[in-house]
Amino acid sequence: MSFSQFLLILRARRWILIATVLLTVSVTLVVSLLLPKTYKATASLLLNYKGMDPVTGLTMPGQLLPGYMATQIDIISSKNVALRVVDRLRLAESPSVVAQFQEATGGKGTVRDWLAELLIAKLDVNPSRESSVVEVGFKGSDPEFVAAVANAFADEYQLVNTQLKVEPMKKASTYFNDQIKLLRDNLETAQSRLSKYQQEHGIVSVDNRLDVESNRLNDLSAQLVMAQGQVAEAASRGRMAGSDSPDVANSPMIQSMKINLAQAESKFAELSSRLSPNHPQYQSAKSEVDKLRAALGEATRVTTNSVGANASILQQREAQIRAALEAQKTKVLELNRARDEMNVLNKDVESAQRAFDAASQRLSQTNIEGQSNQSEIAVLNPAVAPIKPAGPKILLNTILAGIMGTMLGLGFSILAEMLNRRVRSESDIADALQIPVLGAINWKTTPNRRAGFMNSLTMRRLGAN
Repeated sequence: MSFSQFLLILRARRWILIATVLLTVSVTLVVSLLLPKTYKATASLLLNYKGMDPVTGLTMPGQLLPGYMATQIDIISSKNVALRVVDRLRLAESPSVVAQFQEATGGKGTVRDWLAELLIAKLDVNPSRESSVVEVGFKGSDPEFVAAVANAFADEYQLVNTQLKVEPMKKASTYFNDQIKLLRDNLETAQSRLSKYQQEHGIVSVDNRLDVESNRLNDLSAQLVMAQGQVAEAASRGRMAGSDSPDVANSPMIQSMKINLAQAESKFAELSSRLSPNHPQYQSAKSEVDKLRAALGEATRVTTNSVGANASILQQREAQIRAALEAQKTKVLELNRARDEMNVLNKDVESAQRAFDAASQRLSQTNIEGQSNQSEIAVLNPAVAPIKPAGPKILLNTILAGIMGTMLGLGFSILAEMLNRRVRSESDIADALQIPVLGAINWKTTPNRRAGFMNSLTMRRLGAN
């Protein structure tokens, strides 16, 4: 079907189109005038989703706007908020409302749930596109009632929003109370183990005592090294016997005795050259030399024996220092082991203390947050009783009815043409009969011209025959 054929069909069926449009508009206009007037009240709410937490003072991270706003809209239009509105306005206590509930549901369910569903059906929540403002609207036949319901939804939403934040904090406080008791017991147990260990080992300060014992160990080590050197020196002197010994050579008494012996021997040599062995002077000089030589030998022997005794004493002292050093090492190792065990116990105490402090701090914060009634929702514009009705919108309904009637009229016109197809143009004949069109009769010409045209057409056909 071409556009020209469509226009010809509409021209031929124009009365169907006109009648359909008039009927649709008339019915819509009558219904709009008969419908009761509805009023809409709107309360504006501001959602401070990027503000500062009023309890902790911390800057809250900005939530993603689509998800956050969608969540808040779901909360506003939830049944929980609607039930709280019903209780706030005491709608379920009205005898007329109870009668309507009995008539509508036959007594099935509860009045509160029935009223909550009705309120949700008439509730309209619209978030702003580029701001944090949410408009809560409610429609009804009573201006005062719709304003009261809209404000009730705004107030109850604030309370529910606060409750949704406070309730988890209260549960968390209960959990932290239980954890605080457990952590306190752990801390007391760790501290008692540390105190018991200190009492059993008589430890006041392990580090100070360990420093003293370490210094003593270092002193003993130095003494042992010195004693070992002295023992080695004494052993070396002991191995050198007689006059070759350094102790003998360095002895002043022996050196004096050697000088006296040398003088006596010199005197004896002089006398022996002049006197005979039987001379009294010769005998006296010889006796003195023998006496000095014997005294020198005795002194050398005594000095040599004293060097050996000194070596024995030094060896004994070295053994004593070595034993004291080993005992001191054992004591220092024992102190190190005690310090390691005390460090473990101290770490247990410190860990238990840190856990207890963290839980106590978190408990204090959750208690404060659980007792807070601050909300991040603020009422920007409360709802007021509307003066003008929001519906029915007669002009808009009439325009929409005209558009709808036109579409229905077009459909009815096409349907009527399909049920009773007529020839509207030369192309219809050519399409239907598949033959070329030789001529067309203009039925709008005068009768005389139409008769002349028919006569000429008849003569042509006779001539052709």
